[in-house]
Amino acid sequence: MAKLKVAVIGCGTIANAAHIPAYIKNQDVEIKWFCDIIPERADEAVKKYGCGKAVYDYHEILNDREIDAVSVCTPNNVHAQISIDFLKAGKDVLCEKPAARTYDEALTMLNAQKETGKILNIGVVNRFNDGVNKIKELIDSGRLGKIYQVYVSFRAHRSIPGLGGAFTTKDIAGGGVLIDWGVHYLDIVMYCCGDPTAKTATAETFSKLGKDMNNYTYVDMWAGPPNYSGTYDVEEGITGMIRTDGPIITLNGAWAQNIGEKETYIDFMGDKGGIRLYYGKNFILYGTENGMLTTTEFSYPQTNHFENEINAFVKDISDRTKLPSAIDVNIKTSKLMQALYDSASLHKEIELD
Repeated sequence: MAKLKVAVIGCGTIANAAHIPAYIKNQDVEIKWFCDIIPERADEAVKKYGCGKAVYDYHEILNDREIDAVSVCTPNNVHAQISIDFLKAGKDVLCEKPAARTYDEALTMLNAQKETGKILNIGVVNRFNDGVNKIKELIDSGRLGKIYQVYVSFRAHRSIPGLGGAFTTKDIAGGGVLIDWGVHYLDIVMYCCGDPTAKTATAETFSKLGKDMNNYTYVDMWAGPPNYSGTYDVEEGITGMIRTDGPIITLNGAWAQNIGEKETYIDFMGDKGGIRLYYGKNFILYGTENGMLTTTEFSYPQTNHFENEINAFVKDISDRTKLPSAIDVNIKTSKLMQALYDSASLHKEIELD
């Protein structure tokens, strides 16, 4: 069987940390193109990985008949357009999270997928995480009983990424901590709880600590050094609540807070038991048995979830089996985040259709 040929669009952090290494390890795939508008990045990828060719404008390879699929690893503001262009060119697409900056943009992607019949998966990688799937199995089996509330915390101490850069510029990113970190946490909740339908959402967002960029004291800035002449017009913090046809979801998120603790976990609360998932790590099950309180920790093999995601995408290209990260499933998370942003903007609860 001939190898599938893929193109990686955007050769920055997520491409090098996840997509490219996972494709390289998959024996059924050949990377034909590395594309980036910064030529040095594409050139470096060719040199580093010893395969493919560099290109600096994705339009030049849209009609390459040898390409089967692409990974879109660009900033959020061009996710929709690039994905749609490749779908219409007959290519299957894996687009990094979030699907797009807004729900309306995500809808254009969904419509293009429906029109073309091609695959469009979103990079909600936790749906391919071993621990997350174990939690989903426990919930689906009834181990926790009825899940009535889920609490989400994604908070860190003064860790705004790349102050003044793409992450803090709304026109590029679409938002701040919610669309960057929160999308992963909320998507885990949606996935584990069977992708419930949101009914109402209420939220407030905060932009306090980084607003005065020159006087922002920080712990780390992993997306690059501060650009004090750049833009900071996104939220660094959010608190909210979502009513669904399943559990109530409450959340607190912060890139930056004046509390020197990192609190990144999800609590699934059921009437028979509860689970705390430590994001990116293990989980603990709390319950009762024979009149006793129980605490259960689990040990299980954990594979690389990015490799799992890429391998599932490659398999999907061949057998056309719908993945849980498909755009028509993930669109619910996009709609939910949009409702939270709209609520914060209007300072009132939002009803979702």
